[in-house]
Amino acid sequence: MLETPFTQKHVALGAKMAEFAGYNMPISYSGINDEHLTVRKNAGIFDVSHMGEFIIKGPHALDLIQRVSSNDASKLKAGQVQYTCFTNDNGGIIDDFLLYCLEEGNEYMLVVNAANIEKDWKWISEHNTNQADMQNISVKTALLAVQGPKATEILQPLTETDIMNLKYYTFVKCTFAGVDNVLISATGYTGAGGVEIYFENKNDDAEKIWNEIFKTGESKGLKPAGLAARDTLRLEMGFCLYGNDLDDTTTPLEAGLGWITKFTKDFTAKEILQKQKAEGVSRKLIGFELADRGIPRHGYEICDVEGNIVGVVTSGTQAPSLNKAIGLGYVPPAFAAIDTPLFIKVRDKMLNAKVVKLPFA
Repeated sequence: MLETPFTQKHVALGAKMAEFAGYNMPISYSGINDEHLTVRKNAGIFDVSHMGEFIIKGPHALDLIQRVSSNDASKLKAGQVQYTCFTNDNGGIIDDFLLYCLEEGNEYMLVVNAANIEKDWKWISEHNTNQADMQNISVKTALLAVQGPKATEILQPLTETDIMNLKYYTFVKCTFAGVDNVLISATGYTGAGGVEIYFENKNDDAEKIWNEIFKTGESKGLKPAGLAARDTLRLEMGFCLYGNDLDDTTTPLEAGLGWITKFTKDFTAKEILQKQKAEGVSRKLIGFELADRGIPRHGYEICDVEGNIVGVVTSGTQAPSLNKAIGLGYVPPAFAAIDTPLFIKVRDKMLNAKVVKLPFA
């Protein structure tokens, strides 16, 4: 199993560890509920160094990115971030990712899901007909997400650059905790506010940054958080998880990602997706909440009030902030309207559910 620069820190802190995308990752420390509520109310730190990072640069960089992804990257100025996805020849999603504009029109960083690094690299490479300069910096890049309403207040003493007023989906490069060339972005997968911190894993920089964050943050209630809480936090926001809510067969339009699908440019499967938009999708990703006790899980069947199977659960959990069971799943458009009654089949029981608006409340 691969290790991140922080794996030994997690082990020393007594984290419950498990394999995720080939890495030995912390699943939880004090417990999912405690970590989740700490992030919602204060601040938590996640090691997400397993994520992939690619640099694409040169005169053909923007053209390549535009052709392989759904959103319009030409709109990005230096210091801005965009949520986007790669679509395959059938319009399915190869991966969803964040695109960082390092230099307008000339240099970009793509942050991709850990399990999809090889698949994504292969896809971009196959379309790199004009020889844009591509670098896979995944292994040497460390990434910490410090999330929560107090996150930037806790981190501000570690840099002279103003990070407290960083606008959502923008970033700065600065000296942080005595380490040069650290990229700090107002992004995250929790909906709780905060930042993500990217830096090269060299010398003892990872050790230094981790220790300094805890030195300034521990007295203010900062706690380490694992991937389990990261999942419950993202699910409460209705954020999609690749491999659950998105995959090679789901299109951005079915997944409610029409807002990152721009038909003002050419990209893979543009015509297929335009046709799907005109004709209407055959299934839609919805949020639902349970009225009965039980927890919906990935793969459970969604039924109509007559008991006919109409769809499938893609993500589900007991939401720590909301004290109820919630989930995402795909159903035909006829069952996607808010307040539509549904049943979730949990083992042999049919549990009452209804479609709700995202984010969950």
